[in-house]
Amino acid sequence: MAEAATLGQPGMTRRWLRRSVALVAASLLAACSTVVPRAPVTAPDRPTRPAVNRPEPVEAGLPRDTQRNRVALLVPLSGSNAGVGRSIANATMLAVLDTGTDKVRITNYDTATGAAAAANRAIGEGAQLILGPLLADDVRAVAPIAKAANVPVLSFSNDSSVAGNGTYLMGYAPSQSIDRVVRYAAGRGVTSFAGLIPNGLYGERASTAFLRSVEGAGGSVVSLQTYGRTAGGIAGAVTRLTAKAPYGAVLIADGGTSAATAAPLIKRGSGATTHILGTELWNSETSIAAKPALNGAWFASVADGLYRQYAAKYRARYNAAPYRLSSLGYDAVLLTVRISRDWPVGRPFPEARLRDADGFAGIDGAFRFGRDGIAERALEVQEIQNGTTVTVSPAPAGFGK
Repeated sequence: MAEAATLGQPGMTRRWLRRSVALVAASLLAACSTVVPRAPVTAPDRPTRPAVNRPEPVEAGLPRDTQRNRVALLVPLSGSNAGVGRSIANATMLAVLDTGTDKVRITNYDTATGAAAAANRAIGEGAQLILGPLLADDVRAVAPIAKAANVPVLSFSNDSSVAGNGTYLMGYAPSQSIDRVVRYAAGRGVTSFAGLIPNGLYGERASTAFLRSVEGAGGSVVSLQTYGRTAGGIAGAVTRLTAKAPYGAVLIADGGTSAATAAPLIKRGSGATTHILGTELWNSETSIAAKPALNGAWFASVADGLYRQYAAKYRARYNAAPYRLSSLGYDAVLLTVRISRDWPVGRPFPEARLRDADGFAGIDGAFRFGRDGIAERALEVQEIQNGTTVTVSPAPAGFGK
């Protein structure tokens, strides 16, 4: 069993591939002995009844696997989110092939037809670990079912409200990306900040994280404006924002399209030297660097070096580009394979291993789970430069003691 993806990164090789376990096939031979009777055997007075061949009882669901532990992947395989769900499923298969594991068997279940039903079926068929679901509402449906069965959940959601009590989040948390880019800006001399925040739950959490991060970095927020996603909504928020200009940097807690609309208006009102800051949403947009209005903007992201190698391998195998979030599925398998050496077949998944303080390595870089069940990630800061992204502050290699 290999313990890491064969993507050619030296750090990953040292950590994962140096320890390999040879595949062992064991065969058991039964010894037979012949007993010779000392005297003739008298025939019975009554004829014996012929033996009746009774069929073996048939078990419902998947056949038992005595060599591998069962892991369930719960993602949308149909419906409006089928594209990203299938990309995650493909990524998990690629990780299984790359690691060469013989300890884990992954079975896919479609959450689009009912996440609770998918979880019940997976657990009924012997799953001891659940990877997924993707959507927060699906996690809420699955979590109590899994907890009752003592089955941990490694979700791909980034909604912190669903974490804990046996559910772990691998998704990219907005609070971490905001804190990373704010602290980078403060290190570059920015002391005054402003923010553009969309209405809704994501905006509420982003604004809370932004205020805490700026305070922690020793800066001040001079203006924080919210807007609805309606025609002219963000332009109106920028107009209100400029009443407090100038400021050193503005966080736009939204996707690339909204940010590209707001950036020229911000610089017109506050000055061309005002820095534009983005969130983790930009990391999943492949066209973010192609927006000229965002040239010079900073945003925090998981490292992209190994991801590019993974994406090339994915395209070669599936003849399509992967969704950026699919790397979560790949890394979830790497984590599972690493822990599987301490996971006897047929026994419960060793959940305590998920809280290893040293964390885990994946194609998205180093990560570890805190007491809240949310993945803490080592993030880098990227700058958009002339149609591409450049790393201006590398991610740390791991977590210090």
